[in-house]
Amino acid sequence: MNNNQLNFIDNVVTKFDLKGELVSKEPYGNGHINDTYLIKIKDSEVEKKYILQRMNTDIFKDPVGLMENVYNVTEFLKKEIIANGGNPERETLNIIKSKDGKSFAKDENDNYWRVYIFIEDALCLDAAKNANDFYQSAVAFGNFQKLLSKFPAETLHETIANFHNTAKRYETFEQAVKDDVCGRAKDVQKEIKFVMDRKQEASVCVDMQSKGELPLRVTHNDTKLNNVMLDKQTGRGICVIDLDTVMPGLAINDFGDSIRFGASTATEDEKDLSKVSMSLELYEAYVKGFLEACGDSLTPNELNMLPMGAKMMTYECGMRFLTDYLQGDTYFKVHREGHNLDRCRTQFKLVEDMENKWEDMHSIVKKYIK
Repeated sequence: MNNNQLNFIDNVVTKFDLKGELVSKEPYGNGHINDTYLIKIKDSEVEKKYILQRMNTDIFKDPVGLMENVYNVTEFLKKEIIANGGNPERETLNIIKSKDGKSFAKDENDNYWRVYIFIEDALCLDAAKNANDFYQSAVAFGNFQKLLSKFPAETLHETIANFHNTAKRYETFEQAVKDDVCGRAKDVQKEIKFVMDRKQEASVCVDMQSKGELPLRVTHNDTKLNNVMLDKQTGRGICVIDLDTVMPGLAINDFGDSIRFGASTATEDEKDLSKVSMSLELYEAYVKGFLEACGDSLTPNELNMLPMGAKMMTYECGMRFLTDYLQGDTYFKVHREGHNLDRCRTQFKLVEDMENKWEDMHSIVKKYIK
């Protein structure tokens, strides 16, 4: 950071109800959406750490609604955690309010900022070192789902409209194929056919939700391993973070996105598709942890549809990568020619592998149903 940025942060910090003197500030983490800083405040002889973030209003158009979601969900979680004998300062995010009593503050340039208490002696992993790491993330996300099972999901703002509406995503894809603004469709006919062959499945989950066969839940919508804080001493998953996309949704989608990202044997943009598969070992580790934590709060339909959640989140993500490729790479950041196409192909290879392991996926779920 240059001096101007440092001074700017000094000014932002004064807008929050923080007791003491700002003694240090530095960029923190490797997130791609918000600007994140670690700040230290000293009061008397006690030094405390906080996370300061500038919210990305290009992606999140309603930062006020977003922070209303985060505040209401974390306040609800605190009560549930206390009722269960837990530690609310470590097991959920804690917002520091602004001096005017809001969950955020605006600076002179209309940027929106927020502050959380820093969670000590904890870390995030970008990739699981072993099956237990993945299991711990499953327990954390499953517990998050269970603790919020009685929260009125319909009261939350939809921070990104139709985020996991796979049927809507399919309509956007069809339009991108029809428009073919970059003339790329002729070179990806195999991938286009892959999506179209599964058109009927694209609406299965949203149709079940609209019929009341799948309940609306509070969902995280970005259930990657690195959105779970793990205790440094025990390795236990203690806190789910990055609540920007918390909104009404389907529990099977949260489960499915974890499997899509975490149970793959290769990176999301691997060019060598022979390296890409869904690890049944990692899948089982996640199913075990997730159902141990929240299985009794899910309905029979939700339990039965968990494998479909994994398949649909993977299919949807691949479809989104392909759509962006057809539209000229305007949404996802790309670092090489055909990057979105490589990403799309890994997702479709995962879908195929799930289809080949379909009976095993269902058997593993049944094994852990209480």
